[in-house]
Amino acid sequence: MIIILKQNADKESVEKLRKNITARGLTIHESIGEFAGIIGVVGDTSKIDMSTFASLDCVNDIKRVSEPYKAANRKFHPYDTMVNVAGRITGEGHFTVMAGPCSVESEEQIIEVANRVKLAGATMLRGGAYKPRSSPYAFQGLKGDGIDLLLKAKAITGLPIVTEITNIGNIDLFSDVDIIQVGARNMQNFDLLYELGHSDKTILLKRGLCSTIEEWLMSVEYILSGGNNNVILCERGIRTYENATRNTLDISAVPIIKRLTHLPVIVDPSHATGKTWLVDPLTKAAISAGADGVMIEVHNNPSCALCDGAQSITPDDFDSIMKEVKRRVLFEGKVLS
Repeated sequence: MIIILKQNADKESVEKLRKNITARGLTIHESIGEFAGIIGVVGDTSKIDMSTFASLDCVNDIKRVSEPYKAANRKFHPYDTMVNVAGRITGEGHFTVMAGPCSVESEEQIIEVANRVKLAGATMLRGGAYKPRSSPYAFQGLKGDGIDLLLKAKAITGLPIVTEITNIGNIDLFSDVDIIQVGARNMQNFDLLYELGHSDKTILLKRGLCSTIEEWLMSVEYILSGGNNNVILCERGIRTYENATRNTLDISAVPIIKRLTHLPVIVDPSHATGKTWLVDPLTKAAISAGADGVMIEVHNNPSCALCDGAQSITPDDFDSIMKEVKRRVLFEGKVLS
């Protein structure tokens, strides 16, 4: 249910409305703009007589929301959410570039890559410490030691770090991580999402391998319903019958997400295709589609990478891509942040 407040509504009347709602065991999500305010009511509102609230002086209109996701819904929150991570903004006119290796392999490797991507213009450093792999025999990451190495790279470069959590039991190890990534395989790990919803960390939620957009938004609802509104969505390709690429990048998801929700959305062109030569054109496509950023895998020696070398570009290639990114972002009237 959405309650649209009158312009310059009386504060006492609005507070009375809030108490009336919470007394019924319902949750409130407010969005106050320059000309109007909206109170989103989350919970079982099916038995509530809308006239109960409509009669209040501060109420202009009441509408029911048919979509199952509420807190993520743009109807509840018509203004774009801007996520601030260590002074770096994602969303609403700001474009974020997260770059780094799929997996942290050594101190020398992560620091070299971190320095190179920063020099090229990356605004955040990504790197996998915990790696969920299809094969139990594949490299599983350096785990806690990998996070320590990311923090060393952050201390040297000043870049905020993004890394993936795979197990709710490891959450304490992420206390100094700037953005906690929930990967495609854990998009519907609801216990993990619920716990992250009660944290104060920014969460990067990737779309599941075969998930619909609504399923994706229902997953983000778990995080938002816990009170954590610092969420960035990431389109990373979905599994289809096409085998020319590792996954199929659903570029249409970007404008759809921007229409349905207020949250920022970025694109991962590396995982989306698994091919280095497609990273450049799909990065350009992401910008054109209105994405708020990209996440690109960069490795100083892709042929020797312990994880996903086939989709990792070199620092030199990243330099070239970033020159075009800066030009296009400026053309779109956005700020690289």
